Amino acid sequence: MKKILALLLALVMVFSLCACGQSEAPAEEAPAAEAPAEEPAAEAPAEEETGKVYNVAYLVNGNLGDKSFFDSAESGLAALEEAGRIEYVTIEMGGTDEDQPTWLSTLYDVSESGEYDVVVCGTYQMPDYLKEVATAYPDQKYLIFDDNTYVGANENVVNITYKQNDMGYLVGIFAACMTVDTSIDMINEDAVVGFVGGVDSPVINDFLIGFIEGARSINPDIKVDTRYTNDYVDTAIAKEYGLSMINDNNCDIIWGVAGNAGNGAAEAALETGKAWFIGVDSDQELTLSSDLAAITLTSGLKNIGNSLVWFFDELDAGNEYWGTEVTLGLAEGGVGIVTDKNFATYASDETKAAVTEAQEKVLSGEIVVPTAIGDDAADVVAIRDEVRP
Repeated sequence: MKKILALLLALVMVFSLCACGQSEAPAEEAPAAEAPAEEPAAEAPAEEETGKVYNVAYLVNGNLGDKSFFDSAESGLAALEEAGRIEYVTIEMGGTDEDQPTWLSTLYDVSESGEYDVVVCGTYQMPDYLKEVATAYPDQKYLIFDDNTYVGANENVVNITYKQNDMGYLVGIFAACMTVDTSIDMINEDAVVGFVGGVDSPVINDFLIGFIEGARSINPDIKVDTRYTNDYVDTAIAKEYGLSMINDNNCDIIWGVAGNAGNGAAEAALETGKAWFIGVDSDQELTLSSDLAAITLTSGLKNIGNSLVWFFDELDAGNEYWGTEVTLGLAEGGVGIVTDKNFATYASDETKAAVTEAQEKVLSGEIVVPTAIGDDAADVVAIRDEVRP
């Protein structure tokens, strides 16, 4: 028995030596054979840095080409796509009363398709439709900008809003300084400025409240002629209002806050040769025709595009805001004012300093601008009436 065990042990040792010899023989060639397997491991950090490429649908309850609100959002999505961070489709649904039935059906269609990681829409006209569809498709994610009607009602919806009152404050500072600087062509001695708003709503009035308070901080006696187009596409009515402001009330600066409709006020200023225009949402000096751009002193920026980039930055960083409202202001780049081109050319050093100082004080919290939104909303009607020409 001992002889048999000894023999078996000897055989095991022989096979072990042979096996070791076979594994060591090609050892010098192993690195070359394994090299291709190392490539994916080296690329893994780059994939993590790039992040997921999101598929996005942007539903426009109007049309691109407004040179303002919808175009700003489009520019942000285009920048994200160019950076390879999203792929997106824009669906222009039209902005007339006849187009509105398609808004709901389009929301249902894109949600039913299941193709999109995020469906983006905006403005005060969309929340009722969005709430219905978001409830029907709880697994679909939605982003609505510039509205907070149903914050928290759906865990799959994030509301992005903006401190347009802070932006309005800066524009009001600027307008009040400029409207009495008679060294500038088309500026008369009367301290009267105009505001052509879209719909008489909390968001539009948030611009207005900031505008009035900024202007009154410079000149307590300034007058602000406020009128509303009641939509965002009717340039004819905005032009009519602009002509009246200029010819009847000696207004020499008009701020258009009515999407594409507001550009009618710019046309009025150009036609009379007696007034200047201030744009909104995007830098309208870059988007208006050359003759209208020439009379556009600056633009108040509601950086919808920046806010969408910010949102995807946050998403990639693991910060999700579904079911909540996010409000972006000067600090986050959500709002601002154009300070180059015509602003730099026509504003005096004193005017530029006043705008800079106001921005610094808003950022520091030294100045808290009243708002037209929420439980602490200012009395818009009373303030508006106080400054009527």
